[in-house]
Amino acid sequence: MGNPEDLDHAAGVLLVRDAMNRTTADLPALPDLSGPARAQGLRRRVRVRAAIGGGVLTVAAIAVAGAVALPDSGWGATGIGVAAQPSGSQAPPQPPVHLEPSPGESSMADLPAAERAKQEQFQNRAVPVLQGLLPEGIGTLQRTDLSVRLYQGTKDGKTFTVVFSVRPTGSDTDPRTCLEVKGRVCKKGALPDGTEVIASTSPVNDGDVTESRIFFRHNKSNVSLSISPHDASHTSAPVTNDQLLTLAKDPAFLDLVKAADADPVEQAQKILPAGE
Repeated sequence: MGNPEDLDHAAGVLLVRDAMNRTTADLPALPDLSGPARAQGLRRRVRVRAAIGGGVLTVAAIAVAGAVALPDSGWGATGIGVAAQPSGSQAPPQPPVHLEPSPGESSMADLPAAERAKQEQFQNRAVPVLQGLLPEGIGTLQRTDLSVRLYQGTKDGKTFTVVFSVRPTGSDTDPRTCLEVKGRVCKKGALPDGTEVIASTSPVNDGDVTESRIFFRHNKSNVSLSISPHDASHTSAPVTNDQLLTLAKDPAFLDLVKAADADPVEQAQKILPAGE
């Protein structure tokens, strides 16, 4: 019989992995789920895939789209937005959560070695910054190996999908708008340089849970951070508009944004006029 602590750790890993796979992977519905639960799971997967995939968006949809660009310059030995620490006290990066891509979908594993290493380096620098700025209700934040934009927060068996996106648009289109329709609640704030930030809380699924998001524009990139609810337990994203507006102004978060805007790893987002 193994060490009880090792067994508890293994059981915890299996629980987290199962929760993450059920949240983001396109797997068949569990046999004991009811019809409405299956539909809710499908909507959940569609929402996450929409947040982390796709490069062609209409102007009308750009305000609620997520995507990312990543830095190369400015990656010194101390990282991005993370204070320098003595090498002996710096914790090694945690391995990513493994998420299988859907059929026809690519993952970070498909990238050239240098590009993949660059994205992983950015994720490893983003995790401690986001972990320190997001509310405790998000739980332990981990990067994933599916997309550089996709992270997972886990607490008490609940998994929250976090999408951090800084993506160049190749356009001067300003996405800072928010229509308060279908229960969405918006609140405006400002960065230290005066840039307007919009935070929103929107009902999803059957309207019994909400997801939270901030978005703003930096240089020629659209910036978005979204937190999805945990559908299985009907738990809304544990973050408020005010908390997200405070996060957006933090120097460490803005350092990540600036570095990602300066040296993106994704292609510029292609924008088509609405209706095309």
